Amino acid sequence: MTTVPNENDITELLHNAASGSESSRRSLFDAVYYELKSLARAKVSRESTLTLLSPTSLVHESYERLVGQKLNSAENRKLFFGYASKVMRSVIVDYVRERDAEKRGGGERPATLITSLAGQSADHTRVLAVHEAMQQLKEIDERCHDLVELRYFGGFSVEECAQHLGISAATAARDWEKARLFLAYRLGD
Repeated sequence: MTTVPNENDITELLHNAASGSESSRRSLFDAVYYELKSLARAKVSRESTLTLLSPTSLVHESYERLVGQKLNSAENRKLFFGYASKVMRSVIVDYVRERDAEKRGGGERPATLITSLAGQSADHTRVLAVHEAMQQLKEIDERCHDLVELRYFGGFSVEECAQHLGISAATAARDWEKARLFLAYRLGD
């Protein structure tokens, strides 16, 4: 049975890994792996058309991107997992874009369309539409954008989001409702 490190342990590992020590980065990965995998499972299950992108590969790709950037921007466990959630979303969007480019030929000659696969591109289009709507939301209201990333993509509660963003729970609840309405409108839901 795996023990889950407490918040102080992860915060200490984050600070040590930020110093650039490879052993600290490995220790951090070991400490956060199961939580990252749980987060990745939730993301991959939401995008069921991405069955070729496994939770394990999403965790590993995301972690590589995380350590490739400055880990010191994640001061504690909550910030780290919020940031990890953003990175996972970015990996999924990049994956969908790359896959769609390959479907359009990627510079190769066009192939015959197999109609049994035709429905898959619509789902990929949805992932890109969500990404574009999130970008528009960021331009209009960055706090609402950050709240959606933390809440929907990071799995945090409204109260945890409020604490992270430094706002009241009531303000976070109002922002969450505004963001949901905006995204529903932009996505035609």
